[in-house]
Amino acid sequence: MFDLILRQAKTAGGELLDIAVFDGKLAAIGSLAADAKATQVYDLQGKYWVSAGWIDSHVHCYAQSPLYHDEPDCVGVGSGVTTVIDAGSTGANDVDDFYRITRDAKTNVFAFLNIARTGIVTQNELADLSQIDKVGVRQAIARHSDFILGLKARMSSSVVGQNGIKPLEIAKTMQRENAGLPLMVHIGNNPPNLDDIADLLTSGDIITHCYNGKPNRILTAEGELRASIKRALARGVLLDVGHGSASFSFAVAEIAIRQGILPHTISSDIYCRNRLAGPVHSLATVMSKFFGIGLTLAQVIDCVTVHAADALRLPAKGRLEVGADADLTLFDIVHTPQVFIDSEGLTLEGDRILVPLAAIVAGVPLPTDEGKSKNVFNL
Repeated sequence: MFDLILRQAKTAGGELLDIAVFDGKLAAIGSLAADAKATQVYDLQGKYWVSAGWIDSHVHCYAQSPLYHDEPDCVGVGSGVTTVIDAGSTGANDVDDFYRITRDAKTNVFAFLNIARTGIVTQNELADLSQIDKVGVRQAIARHSDFILGLKARMSSSVVGQNGIKPLEIAKTMQRENAGLPLMVHIGNNPPNLDDIADLLTSGDIITHCYNGKPNRILTAEGELRASIKRALARGVLLDVGHGSASFSFAVAEIAIRQGILPHTISSDIYCRNRLAGPVHSLATVMSKFFGIGLTLAQVIDCVTVHAADALRLPAKGRLEVGADADLTLFDIVHTPQVFIDSEGLTLEGDRILVPLAAIVAGVPLPTDEGKSKNVFNL
């Protein structure tokens, strides 16, 4: 007797699968016997798609943040996303409060801890090096080792002020002192120069805002990949989209992807303002933009499932495998003309969009508004 069975769900590879859940884990995948029993059984009849639960590896969902804030379930299960990782909204000062309030969320919530103790309460948290508190970071990680997945350093001129590359050098030291946790590095306007940033990064580090259109971007003026980024990728540094309000350019992404410079993870950098007013709106919207830039459905799904889980060191998530966490995303693909907008106000025409219908977290179905209107669970 299972807790939940989904029958005839369509995967990104085009297969039709039955999926069974027991005790919060995926218990069977394939073709289940006709008489298999479960507390809840839903026959999707091959109409809808399913994948491992979507992971948005760059959001801002600390509701108390004065600058970038949102509710975890708005950017999470309400949008078909089962797991979100807040990218540095909080530092050692506020992470306890962030942890506390997210325990009531239906979405799985984790955090990259900002190396500045205040997190992002101003735009220039690394302009004063005394804000970087190694002891506070170490103690916060010890208290919340199941919540803090890595460190976050925002390395652009407005953030670091006159300190150049120094905050990143300190961040790398802190990383080594804390079991080599993943380090996510925001790139934007220089100084510091992107070459100096890239040359400090090591395997598993994450460059977010990888397709930004600013002068300090991954491409040279001639449209070629910077040598420093090429070296970093060869060392195992990862590229994360981190779309956001000012950090995604269709032109840069198209040129890069044509050269085979693909994102390892697709993330939104979502918070209330760019969710409501755009250009982000949702992780599904950001994912859909990549169809027009040349990625397949399977590639896009991998970027928010298995690739994200690997980058974040969440081995039980992001996989349609027996024994993995029973986190799933149910979605539809609507074929209709679309006009997408990047962070620079430029447009790209598309012909399809992903529509999340439900998040299933630890085996519990949570339909989105669209899923409720389609009555996907016959509720």
